[in-house]
Amino acid sequence: MEQDQTLEQIQDFKGKYPKQLWYLFFSEMWERFSFYGMRGMLVIFMVNQLAMNDKVANLQYGATQAFVYAFTFIGGLFADKILGYRKSLFWGGLLMIAGSIILAIDPKHFFFFGISFTIIGTGFFKPNISTMVGKLYKDDDNRRDAGFSLFYAGVNLGALIGGYICIAVANGTLWESLIPEPLRWNFAFGFAAVVMIISLLTFTQTQKSLGQIGLSPLSDLENSKRRTLEIITYLGSLVIIPIIMTMVSNTEYTDVFMFIIGPASLLYLFYEMRNFSLQENKKLLAALVFIIFSIFFWAFFEQSGGSLSLFAAHNLKNTVLGVPLDPNGVNNSANSFFVIGFAALVGLVWLWMNKRKIEPNTVVKFGLGFLFLAGGFAVFYYTKFFADESGRTSLDLFTFGWFIITFGELCLSPIGMSAMTKLSPQKTQAVIMGMWFLASAYGQYFAGLLGANIAEASQDASNLDKLTVYADGYMQLALYALILGVLLIAISPLVKKLMQEVK
Repeated sequence: MEQDQTLEQIQDFKGKYPKQLWYLFFSEMWERFSFYGMRGMLVIFMVNQLAMNDKVANLQYGATQAFVYAFTFIGGLFADKILGYRKSLFWGGLLMIAGSIILAIDPKHFFFFGISFTIIGTGFFKPNISTMVGKLYKDDDNRRDAGFSLFYAGVNLGALIGGYICIAVANGTLWESLIPEPLRWNFAFGFAAVVMIISLLTFTQTQKSLGQIGLSPLSDLENSKRRTLEIITYLGSLVIIPIIMTMVSNTEYTDVFMFIIGPASLLYLFYEMRNFSLQENKKLLAALVFIIFSIFFWAFFEQSGGSLSLFAAHNLKNTVLGVPLDPNGVNNSANSFFVIGFAALVGLVWLWMNKRKIEPNTVVKFGLGFLFLAGGFAVFYYTKFFADESGRTSLDLFTFGWFIITFGELCLSPIGMSAMTKLSPQKTQAVIMGMWFLASAYGQYFAGLLGANIAEASQDASNLDKLTVYADGYMQLALYALILGVLLIAISPLVKKLMQEVK
Protein backbone atom coordinates (compact mmCIF):
# COMPACT_ATOMS: atom_id res chain seq x y z
CA MET A 1 0.00 0.00 0.00
CA GLU A 2 1.48 3.32 -1.00
CA GLN A 3 2.03 5.71 1.87
CA ASP A 4 1.13 9.27 0.90
CA GLN A 5 3.22 11.22 3.40
CA THR A 6 6.15 10.74 5.72
CA LEU A 7 5.63 11.33 9.45
CA GLU A 8 7.70 14.51 9.09
CA GLN A 9 5.33 15.88 6.42
CA ILE A 10 2.24 14.99 8.48
CA GLN A 11 3.62 16.74 11.58
CA ASP A 12 4.65 19.83 9.58
CA PHE A 13 1.04 20.72 8.83
CA LYS A 14 -0.01 24.35 8.37
CA GLY A 15 -2.90 25.93 10.29
CA LYS A 16 -4.53 24.79 13.50
CA TYR A 17 -5.27 21.11 12.84
CA PRO A 18 -3.79 18.34 10.66
CA LYS A 19 -6.34 17.00 8.13
CA GLN A 20 -5.88 13.44 9.51
CA LEU A 21 -7.38 14.65 12.78
CA TRP A 22 -10.74 15.04 11.03
CA TYR A 23 -10.71 11.45 9.77
CA LEU A 24 -9.92 10.12 13.24
CA PHE A 25 -12.54 12.52 14.63
CA PHE A 26 -15.33 10.90 12.55
CA SER A 27 -14.23 7.31 13.25
CA GLU A 28 -14.21 8.03 16.96
CA MET A 29 -17.47 9.97 16.80
CA TRP A 30 -19.46 6.97 15.50
CA GLU A 31 -17.71 4.58 17.87
CA ARG A 32 -18.68 6.80 20.81
CA PHE A 33 -22.30 6.92 19.56
CA SER A 34 -22.28 3.16 19.88
CA PHE A 35 -20.51 3.15 23.25
CA TYR A 36 -22.58 5.85 24.98
CA GLY A 37 -25.78 4.54 23.47
CA MET A 38 -25.03 1.19 25.09
CA ARG A 39 -23.86 2.75 28.35
CA GLY A 40 -27.08 4.67 28.82
CA MET A 41 -29.20 1.55 28.31
CA LEU A 42 -27.41 -0.89 30.62
CA VAL A 43 -28.85 -0.10 34.06
CA ILE A 44 -32.35 0.63 32.79
CA PHE A 45 -32.34 -2.59 30.74
CA MET A 46 -31.16 -4.65 33.71
CA VAL A 47 -33.83 -3.21 36.00
CA ASN A 48 -36.75 -3.15 33.52
CA GLN A 49 -36.05 -6.20 31.34
CA LEU A 50 -33.88 -8.52 33.45
CA ALA A 51 -35.76 -7.70 36.69
CA MET A 52 -32.63 -6.95 38.74
CA ASN A 53 -33.00 -4.72 41.78
CA ASP A 54 -31.38 -1.28 41.75
CA LYS A 55 -28.43 -2.31 43.90
CA VAL A 56 -27.51 -5.33 41.77
CA ALA A 57 -27.95 -3.32 38.56
CA ASN A 58 -25.51 -0.69 39.87
CA LEU A 59 -22.92 -3.34 40.71
CA GLN A 60 -23.38 -5.00 37.31
CA TYR A 61 -23.03 -1.65 35.61
CA GLY A 62 -19.81 -0.93 37.52
CA ALA A 63 -18.44 -4.36 36.60
CA THR A 64 -19.28 -4.04 32.90
CA GLN A 65 -17.79 -0.58 32.55
CA ALA A 66 -14.76 -1.50 34.65
CA PHE A 67 -13.97 -4.33 32.25
CA VAL A 68 -14.42 -2.08 29.23
CA TYR A 69 -11.78 0.30 30.52
CA ALA A 70 -9.53 -2.41 31.98
CA PHE A 71 -9.37 -3.98 28.54
CA THR A 72 -8.23 -0.72 27.00
CA PHE A 73 -5.06 -1.29 29.03
CA ILE A 74 -4.66 -4.81 27.63
CA GLY A 75 -5.66 -3.71 24.12
CA GLY A 76 -3.03 -0.96 24.27
CA LEU A 77 -0.35 -3.50 25.17
CA PHE A 78 -1.21 -5.79 22.25
CA ALA A 79 -1.31 -2.84 19.85
CA ASP A 80 2.09 -1.70 21.08
CA LYS A 81 3.79 -5.06 20.88
CA ILE A 82 2.02 -7.05 18.13
CA LEU A 83 -0.83 -5.62 16.07
CA GLY A 84 0.00 -1.95 15.64
CA TYR A 85 -2.70 0.67 16.23
CA ARG A 86 -4.54 0.25 12.94
CA LYS A 87 -5.12 -3.50 12.94
CA SER A 88 -5.98 -3.32 16.61
CA LEU A 89 -8.58 -0.66 15.93
CA PHE A 90 -10.09 -2.60 13.03
CA TRP A 91 -10.31 -5.85 15.00
CA GLY A 92 -11.87 -4.03 17.96
CA GLY A 93 -14.45 -2.46 15.67
CA LEU A 94 -15.44 -5.86 14.25
CA LEU A 95 -15.93 -7.30 17.74
CA MET A 96 -18.05 -4.32 18.78
CA ILE A 97 -20.25 -4.76 15.70
CA ALA A 98 -20.66 -8.47 16.50
CA GLY A 99 -21.63 -7.66 20.11
CA SER A 100 -24.20 -5.06 19.10
CA ILE A 101 -25.76 -7.39 16.51
CA ILE A 102 -26.05 -10.18 19.11
CA LEU A 103 -27.81 -7.74 21.46
CA ALA A 104 -30.09 -6.47 18.70
CA ILE A 105 -31.23 -10.02 17.89
CA ASP A 106 -32.17 -11.08 21.44
CA PRO A 107 -31.03 -8.74 24.21
CA LYS A 108 -32.78 -10.65 26.99
CA HIS A 109 -31.19 -14.05 26.41
CA PHE A 110 -27.84 -12.94 25.05
CA PHE A 111 -27.24 -9.87 27.20
CA PHE A 112 -23.94 -10.87 28.82
CA PHE A 113 -22.74 -12.65 25.67
CA GLY A 114 -23.22 -9.54 23.52
CA ILE A 115 -21.76 -7.27 26.21
CA SER A 116 -18.62 -9.43 26.41
CA PHE A 117 -17.95 -8.91 22.68
CA THR A 118 -18.30 -5.15 23.04
CA ILE A 119 -16.02 -5.11 26.12
CA ILE A 120 -13.13 -6.77 24.27
CA GLY A 121 -13.83 -4.80 21.10
CA THR A 122 -13.70 -1.46 22.90
CA GLY A 123 -10.43 -2.57 24.53
CA PHE A 124 -8.81 -2.95 21.12
CA PHE A 125 -10.42 0.15 19.60
CA LYS A 126 -10.35 2.93 22.13
CA PRO A 127 -6.76 3.48 23.39
CA ASN A 128 -5.26 3.26 19.94
CA ILE A 129 -7.22 5.98 18.23
CA SER A 130 -6.23 8.46 20.99
CA THR A 131 -2.58 7.43 20.64
CA MET A 132 -2.74 8.05 16.87
CA VAL A 133 -4.04 11.56 17.51
CA GLY A 134 -0.96 12.18 19.69
CA LYS A 135 1.31 10.95 16.88
CA LEU A 136 0.06 13.66 14.49
CA TYR A 137 2.04 16.21 16.52
CA LYS A 138 5.71 16.76 17.25
CA ASP A 139 6.57 16.50 20.95
CA ASP A 140 6.98 20.24 21.42
CA ASP A 141 4.02 21.35 19.29
CA ASN A 142 1.85 23.65 21.40
CA ARG A 143 -1.12 23.02 19.08
CA ARG A 144 -1.46 19.53 20.56
CA ASP A 145 -3.87 20.51 23.37
CA ALA A 146 -6.14 22.25 20.86
CA GLY A 147 -6.03 19.12 18.69
CA PHE A 148 -7.06 16.89 21.59
CA SER A 149 -9.83 19.33 22.47
CA LEU A 150 -11.24 19.12 18.94
CA PHE A 151 -10.95 15.33 18.97
CA TYR A 152 -12.77 15.41 22.29
CA ALA A 153 -15.61 17.37 20.69
CA GLY A 154 -15.92 14.48 18.18
CA VAL A 155 -16.13 12.01 21.03
CA ASN A 156 -18.92 14.07 22.52
CA LEU A 157 -20.87 14.61 19.32
CA GLY A 158 -21.15 10.83 19.09
CA ALA A 159 -21.97 10.56 22.78
CA LEU A 160 -24.67 13.23 22.49
CA ILE A 161 -26.54 11.64 19.59
CA GLY A 162 -26.10 8.03 20.71
CA GLY A 163 -26.60 8.84 24.38
CA TYR A 164 -29.99 10.37 23.71
CA ILE A 165 -31.36 8.33 20.80
CA CYS A 166 -30.73 4.78 22.07
CA ILE A 167 -32.31 5.11 25.51
CA ALA A 168 -35.16 7.34 24.29
CA VAL A 169 -36.06 4.73 21.62
CA ALA A 170 -35.84 1.95 24.23
CA ASN A 171 -38.05 3.94 26.65
CA GLY A 172 -40.57 4.63 23.89
CA THR A 173 -40.26 8.42 24.11
CA LEU A 174 -38.73 8.76 20.62
CA TRP A 175 -40.15 7.46 17.30
CA GLU A 176 -42.69 5.40 19.23
CA SER A 177 -45.07 5.34 16.24
CA LEU A 178 -42.33 3.91 13.96
CA ILE A 179 -40.98 1.17 16.20
CA PRO A 180 -43.30 -1.55 17.54
CA GLU A 181 -43.20 -1.76 21.33
CA PRO A 182 -41.86 -5.34 21.67
CA LEU A 183 -38.89 -4.43 19.41
CA ARG A 184 -37.82 -1.16 21.05
CA TRP A 185 -34.78 -2.59 22.82
CA ASN A 186 -33.75 -4.59 19.74
CA PHE A 187 -33.79 -1.43 17.63
CA ALA A 188 -31.95 0.56 20.29
CA PHE A 189 -29.12 -2.00 20.39
CA GLY A 190 -29.28 -2.27 16.59
CA PHE A 191 -28.43 1.43 16.18
CA ALA A 192 -25.16 0.78 17.99
CA ALA A 193 -24.23 -1.86 15.38
CA VAL A 194 -25.08 0.33 12.38
CA VAL A 195 -23.04 3.32 13.53
CA MET A 196 -20.07 1.11 14.40
CA ILE A 197 -20.05 -0.13 10.79
CA ILE A 198 -19.97 3.52 9.63
CA SER A 199 -17.06 4.18 12.04
CA LEU A 200 -15.00 1.31 10.64
CA LEU A 201 -15.69 2.25 7.02
CA THR A 202 -14.62 5.83 7.76
CA PHE A 203 -11.35 4.55 9.14
CA THR A 204 -10.55 2.05 6.39
CA GLN A 205 -11.29 4.59 3.65
CA THR A 206 -9.02 7.28 5.12
CA GLN A 207 -6.18 5.35 6.77
CA LYS A 208 -3.90 5.86 3.75
CA SER A 209 -3.42 9.49 4.79
CA LEU A 210 -1.80 8.40 8.08
CA GLY A 211 1.54 7.56 6.46
CA GLN A 212 3.52 5.29 8.78
CA ILE A 213 1.38 6.03 11.87
CA GLY A 214 -0.10 2.94 13.49
CA LEU A 215 1.49 0.31 11.27
CA SER A 216 2.73 -2.99 12.71
CA PRO A 217 5.50 -2.70 15.33
CA LEU A 218 6.82 -6.02 13.99
CA SER A 219 7.62 -4.85 10.45
CA ASP A 220 11.18 -6.18 10.82
CA LEU A 221 9.89 -9.74 11.38
CA GLU A 222 9.32 -12.01 8.39
CA ASN A 223 5.71 -12.07 7.19
CA SER A 224 4.80 -15.60 8.31
CA LYS A 225 6.03 -15.03 11.87
CA ARG A 226 4.22 -11.74 12.14
CA ARG A 227 1.00 -13.22 10.78
CA THR A 228 1.18 -16.11 13.27
CA LEU A 229 1.47 -13.69 16.20
CA GLU A 230 -1.44 -11.64 14.88
CA ILE A 231 -3.66 -14.69 14.40
CA ILE A 232 -2.85 -15.92 17.93
CA THR A 233 -3.91 -12.50 19.27
CA TYR A 234 -7.21 -12.59 17.34
CA LEU A 235 -7.99 -16.14 18.44
CA GLY A 236 -6.97 -15.42 22.04
CA SER A 237 -9.38 -12.49 22.23
CA LEU A 238 -12.23 -14.76 21.04
CA VAL A 239 -11.31 -17.56 23.45
CA ILE A 240 -11.56 -15.29 26.51
CA ILE A 241 -15.10 -14.13 25.68
CA PRO A 242 -16.76 -16.89 27.79
CA ILE A 243 -14.39 -16.01 30.66
CA ILE A 244 -15.35 -12.33 30.45
CA MET A 245 -19.00 -13.36 30.30
CA THR A 246 -18.64 -15.33 33.55
CA MET A 247 -16.76 -12.53 35.28
CA VAL A 248 -19.15 -9.76 34.28
CA SER A 249 -22.28 -11.69 35.22
CA ASN A 250 -20.82 -12.53 38.67
CA THR A 251 -19.62 -9.31 40.25
CA GLU A 252 -17.59 -11.18 42.92
CA TYR A 253 -15.18 -12.17 40.14
CA THR A 254 -14.94 -8.54 39.11
CA ASP A 255 -13.82 -7.67 42.64
CA VAL A 256 -10.97 -10.19 42.37
CA PHE A 257 -10.01 -8.98 38.90
CA MET A 258 -9.88 -5.33 40.00
CA PHE A 259 -7.87 -6.36 43.04
CA ILE A 260 -5.21 -7.87 40.76
CA ILE A 261 -4.99 -5.78 37.57
CA GLY A 262 -4.21 -2.40 39.17
CA PRO A 263 -1.29 -3.57 41.34
CA ALA A 264 -0.08 -5.77 38.44
CA SER A 265 0.01 -2.83 36.03
CA LEU A 266 1.87 -0.72 38.62
CA LEU A 267 4.46 -3.47 39.07
CA TYR A 268 4.84 -3.71 35.31
CA LEU A 269 5.39 0.06 35.10
CA PHE A 270 7.99 0.00 37.91
CA TYR A 271 9.71 -2.89 36.10
CA GLU A 272 9.87 -0.81 32.90
CA MET A 273 11.15 2.20 34.88
CA ARG A 274 14.48 0.43 35.55
CA ASN A 275 15.47 1.23 31.97
CA PHE A 276 14.77 4.96 32.12
CA SER A 277 16.74 7.94 33.36
CA LEU A 278 15.90 9.72 36.63
CA GLN A 279 14.37 12.59 34.60
CA GLU A 280 12.05 10.23 32.72
CA ASN A 281 11.06 8.43 35.93
CA LYS A 282 10.14 11.69 37.64
CA LYS A 283 7.77 12.42 34.77
CA LEU A 284 6.27 8.96 35.09
CA LEU A 285 5.65 9.61 38.81
CA ALA A 286 3.86 12.83 37.88
CA ALA A 287 1.73 10.84 35.42
CA LEU A 288 0.88 8.45 38.28
CA VAL A 289 -0.39 11.34 40.44
CA PHE A 290 -2.79 12.32 37.63
CA ILE A 291 -3.83 8.71 37.15
CA ILE A 292 -4.62 8.19 40.86
CA PHE A 293 -6.64 11.40 41.20
CA SER A 294 -8.56 10.66 38.02
CA ILE A 295 -9.87 7.42 39.62
CA PHE A 296 -11.77 9.55 42.14
CA PHE A 297 -12.99 11.93 39.47
CA TRP A 298 -14.51 9.14 37.36
CA ALA A 299 -15.97 7.34 40.38
CA PHE A 300 -18.15 10.43 40.97
CA PHE A 301 -18.65 11.46 37.35
CA GLU A 302 -19.73 7.99 36.26
CA GLN A 303 -22.76 7.99 38.52
CA SER A 304 -24.33 9.15 35.26
CA GLY A 305 -24.58 5.60 33.92
CA GLY A 306 -25.45 4.08 37.32
CA SER A 307 -27.30 5.79 40.16
CA LEU A 308 -28.12 8.93 38.15
CA SER A 309 -29.81 6.74 35.49
CA LEU A 310 -32.18 5.39 38.13
CA PHE A 311 -32.57 8.86 39.68
CA ALA A 312 -33.54 10.17 36.23
CA ALA A 313 -36.01 7.32 35.68
CA HIS A 314 -37.76 7.68 39.06
CA ASN A 315 -37.32 11.25 40.21
CA LEU A 316 -37.11 13.68 37.30
CA LYS A 317 -39.83 15.47 35.38
CA ASN A 318 -39.65 15.36 31.60
CA THR A 319 -39.21 18.93 30.36
CA VAL A 320 -36.17 21.15 29.86
CA LEU A 321 -37.10 24.83 29.36
CA GLY A 322 -40.61 23.66 28.54
CA VAL A 323 -39.46 21.18 25.85
CA PRO A 324 -40.58 17.58 26.55
CA LEU A 325 -37.47 15.34 26.71
CA ASP A 326 -36.65 11.87 27.99
CA PRO A 327 -35.03 12.37 31.45
CA ASN A 328 -32.72 9.38 30.91
CA GLY A 329 -31.73 10.74 27.52
CA VAL A 330 -30.92 14.09 29.12
CA ASN A 331 -28.87 12.47 31.90
CA ASN A 332 -26.99 10.47 29.31
CA SER A 333 -26.29 13.27 26.83
CA ALA A 334 -26.47 16.70 28.54
CA ASN A 335 -22.80 16.54 29.43
CA SER A 336 -21.83 15.86 25.79
CA PHE A 337 -24.11 18.66 24.61
CA PHE A 338 -22.29 21.13 26.86
CA VAL A 339 -18.85 19.80 25.93
CA ILE A 340 -19.60 20.46 22.26
CA GLY A 341 -20.82 23.94 23.11
CA PHE A 342 -17.90 24.88 25.31
CA ALA A 343 -14.86 22.66 24.52
CA ALA A 344 -13.52 24.98 21.83
CA LEU A 345 -14.18 28.00 24.05
CA VAL A 346 -12.27 26.48 26.98
CA GLY A 347 -9.44 25.61 24.55
CA LEU A 348 -9.35 29.23 23.36
CA VAL A 349 -9.33 30.51 26.95
CA TRP A 350 -6.22 28.39 27.66
CA LEU A 351 -4.55 29.76 24.49
CA TRP A 352 -5.46 33.33 25.45
CA MET A 353 -4.06 32.82 28.97
CA ASN A 354 -0.97 31.15 27.55
CA LYS A 355 -0.22 34.23 25.41
CA ARG A 356 -0.40 36.39 28.53
CA LYS A 357 1.73 33.91 30.51
CA ILE A 358 -1.08 33.32 33.05
CA GLU A 359 -2.28 29.85 31.99
CA PRO A 360 -2.64 27.58 35.06
CA ASN A 361 -0.48 24.46 34.88
CA THR A 362 -1.96 21.02 34.24
CA VAL A 363 -2.07 20.15 37.96
CA VAL A 364 -4.08 23.24 38.85
CA LYS A 365 -6.43 22.56 35.91
CA PHE A 366 -6.96 19.09 37.34
CA GLY A 367 -7.75 20.58 40.74
CA LEU A 368 -10.25 22.98 39.15
CA GLY A 369 -11.89 19.93 37.54
CA PHE A 370 -12.72 18.60 41.01
CA LEU A 371 -14.09 21.94 42.19
CA PHE A 372 -16.53 22.07 39.25
CA LEU A 373 -17.47 18.43 39.92
CA ALA A 374 -18.27 19.36 43.54
CA GLY A 375 -20.44 22.24 42.32
CA GLY A 376 -22.44 20.00 39.99
CA PHE A 377 -23.15 17.39 42.65
CA ALA A 378 -24.19 20.14 45.05
CA VAL A 379 -26.78 21.18 42.42
CA PHE A 380 -28.02 17.55 42.20
CA TYR A 381 -28.48 17.72 45.98
CA TYR A 382 -30.51 20.93 45.74
CA THR A 383 -33.00 19.29 43.34
CA LYS A 384 -34.63 17.80 46.46
CA PHE A 385 -36.02 21.21 47.42
CA PHE A 386 -38.00 21.43 44.16
CA ALA A 387 -39.77 18.08 44.31
CA ASP A 388 -43.54 17.58 44.11
CA GLU A 389 -45.35 15.16 46.45
CA SER A 390 -44.81 12.25 44.01
CA GLY A 391 -41.03 12.69 44.39
CA ARG A 392 -40.38 14.17 40.94
CA THR A 393 -38.18 17.22 40.65
CA SER A 394 -36.87 19.74 38.13
CA LEU A 395 -35.08 18.36 35.07
CA ASP A 396 -33.98 21.97 34.38
CA LEU A 397 -32.00 22.17 37.62
CA PHE A 398 -30.58 18.68 37.06
CA THR A 399 -29.41 19.73 33.58
CA PHE A 400 -27.76 22.80 35.11
CA GLY A 401 -25.83 20.44 37.41
CA TRP A 402 -24.43 18.72 34.32
CA PHE A 403 -23.56 22.10 32.84
CA ILE A 404 -21.26 22.79 35.82
CA ILE A 405 -19.74 19.29 35.85
CA THR A 406 -18.92 19.64 32.15
CA PHE A 407 -16.41 22.40 32.91
CA GLY A 408 -14.81 20.05 35.41
CA GLU A 409 -14.48 17.39 32.75
CA LEU A 410 -13.02 19.91 30.28
CA CYS A 411 -10.38 20.87 32.85
CA LEU A 412 -9.42 17.25 33.31
CA SER A 413 -10.09 14.76 30.55
CA PRO A 414 -8.66 16.15 27.28
CA ILE A 415 -5.75 17.69 29.18
CA GLY A 416 -5.16 14.43 31.04
CA MET A 417 -4.89 12.47 27.80
CA SER A 418 -2.54 15.03 26.34
CA ALA A 419 -0.41 15.02 29.53
CA MET A 420 -0.11 11.22 29.40
CA THR A 421 1.37 11.37 25.89
CA LYS A 422 3.78 14.14 27.00
CA LEU A 423 4.95 12.58 30.27
CA SER A 424 5.65 9.05 29.07
CA PRO A 425 8.78 7.98 27.17
CA GLN A 426 8.11 6.69 23.64
CA LYS A 427 8.44 3.03 24.69
CA THR A 428 5.72 3.13 27.33
CA GLN A 429 3.26 5.38 25.55
CA ALA A 430 0.47 2.88 25.08
CA VAL A 431 1.06 1.41 28.54
CA ILE A 432 0.63 4.82 30.16
CA MET A 433 -2.41 5.55 27.96
CA GLY A 434 -3.70 2.15 29.06
CA MET A 435 -3.15 3.03 32.72
CA TRP A 436 -5.03 6.28 32.15
CA PHE A 437 -7.98 4.19 30.93
CA LEU A 438 -7.41 1.68 33.72
CA ALA A 439 -7.90 4.55 36.17
CA SER A 440 -11.28 5.04 34.47
CA ALA A 441 -11.93 1.32 35.00
CA TYR A 442 -11.38 1.75 38.73
CA GLY A 443 -13.50 4.88 38.62
CA GLN A 444 -16.33 2.93 36.96
CA TYR A 445 -15.92 0.07 39.42
CA PHE A 446 -16.12 2.41 42.43
CA ALA A 447 -18.98 4.28 40.76
CA GLY A 448 -20.92 1.00 40.76
CA LEU A 449 -20.17 0.44 44.45
CA LEU A 450 -21.14 4.02 45.40
CA GLY A 451 -24.32 3.78 43.33
CA ALA A 452 -25.18 0.41 44.91
CA ASN A 453 -24.80 1.93 48.39
CA ILE A 454 -27.14 4.79 47.52
CA ALA A 455 -29.63 2.34 45.95
CA GLU A 456 -29.48 0.03 48.97
CA ALA A 457 -30.18 2.90 51.37
CA SER A 458 -33.31 3.79 49.40
CA GLN A 459 -34.74 0.28 49.01
CA ASP A 460 -38.47 -0.04 49.72
CA ALA A 461 -38.71 3.73 50.27
CA SER A 462 -41.45 5.90 48.78
CA ASN A 463 -40.44 7.84 45.69
CA LEU A 464 -40.14 11.06 47.69
CA ASP A 465 -37.92 9.40 50.32
CA LYS A 466 -35.87 7.83 47.54
CA LEU A 467 -35.23 11.30 46.16
CA THR A 468 -33.95 12.47 49.56
CA VAL A 469 -31.58 9.49 49.94
CA TYR A 470 -30.15 10.00 46.44
CA ALA A 471 -29.79 13.77 46.93
CA ASP A 472 -28.03 13.34 50.29
CA GLY A 473 -25.68 10.80 48.69
CA TYR A 474 -24.79 13.36 46.01
CA MET A 475 -24.05 15.98 48.67
CA GLN A 476 -21.50 13.61 50.23
CA LEU A 477 -19.84 13.14 46.85
CA ALA A 478 -19.77 16.94 46.41
CA LEU A 479 -17.86 17.31 49.70
CA TYR A 480 -15.32 14.62 48.80
CA ALA A 481 -14.75 16.23 45.39
CA LEU A 482 -14.20 19.61 47.05
CA ILE A 483 -11.57 18.18 49.43
CA LEU A 484 -9.73 16.42 46.58
CA GLY A 485 -9.71 19.58 44.45
CA VAL A 486 -8.23 21.69 47.24
CA LEU A 487 -5.64 18.97 47.96
CA LEU A 488 -4.55 18.81 44.32
CA ILE A 489 -4.12 22.55 44.05
CA ALA A 490 -2.12 22.49 47.32
CA ILE A 491 0.35 19.86 46.03
CA SER A 492 0.59 21.38 42.54
CA PRO A 493 4.07 22.95 43.05
CA LEU A 494 5.43 19.54 44.03
CA VAL A 495 3.93 17.74 41.02
CA LYS A 496 5.07 20.57 38.73
CA LYS A 497 8.66 19.89 39.83
CA LEU A 498 8.30 16.23 38.86
CA MET A 499 6.93 17.23 35.45
CA GLN A 500 10.05 19.36 34.73
CA GLU A 501 9.73 21.04 31.31
CA VAL A 502 6.32 19.50 30.51
CA LYS A 503 3.64 22.14 30.80
